[in-house]
Amino acid sequence: MTVEQDPAKHMDGIYRVQRHIYDVSRKYYLLGRDGLLDALQPMPGETVLEIGCGTGRNLICAAHRYPAARFYGVDVSAVMLETAAASVEKAGLGHCIRLGQADAARLDTEALFGVASFDRVFVSYALSMIPPWREALAHAFAAVAPGGALYIVDFGEQAGLPKVFRAGLRAWLAKFSVEPRADLEAELRRLADVSGASLAFSRPFRDYACLAVLTRCAAASA
Repeated sequence: MTVEQDPAKHMDGIYRVQRHIYDVSRKYYLLGRDGLLDALQPMPGETVLEIGCGTGRNLICAAHRYPAARFYGVDVSAVMLETAAASVEKAGLGHCIRLGQADAARLDTEALFGVASFDRVFVSYALSMIPPWREALAHAFAAVAPGGALYIVDFGEQAGLPKVFRAGLRAWLAKFSVEPRADLEAELRRLADVSGASLAFSRPFRDYACLAVLTRCAAASA
C-alpha cells in the first residue's frame, strides 16, 4: 500500500516514537515557524486553522499569543493527535483549541468541525510531507474566508547554501518522507491568478525556508 493510499498509517509509522522528542529536536531546524505565528494577528473572535498540526506545538503557542481567537487543528496521524490532545489539555487550552483527524488532500472542515471557512489558515512544514501537496494546498486555500489569508512556511530549495550541506540535508529529510516542493511558488502564483488573491513570497535563511502569505479578496467567495 502506497503513502497516497494510506497516509495516516505512513505518518503513524514515522511518528509513533518520534512524537515524544519531536518538539525538542525540530526547534533547531524548522526555521520561520514563530515568525509565521507572529504574522497571523487574528482579531478577537476570529478563527484560525492549522493543517498538519502534529504535536499541537504551534496551536498552543498561537493560543497563548492570541487568547481571544478560536483555534482548530487537523492532522492525518492519530498518534500525533494523541500527543497534541494531551499537550492542549496540559496547557489548559481545551476551551479554545479543537483537534480533528483529516487527510489534508481531502479536507472537509465543515464535516469535521461544523466550520466551513477560517479567517486564518496556516501550514507549517507539512506540504513537504504530503505527496498530493497541490491538492492539499487547494483545500487549504479553499478553507480561507473572504478577506482572510493562508500562511505557509516550509523547506526551500537551499539554493544559497553550500552544496555539501544541501545534499546532506536532502538525504536526511528523505528519511522522514520530506521533500521540498520546488514548484510551490509557481503553484501559489497560479492560485493567486485564478482567484484574484494577492501573494507575498520570500526565501529567507539563504533559501533554507520559504514563506508565503496568500490573501483572499474580501469580496471573493470561499
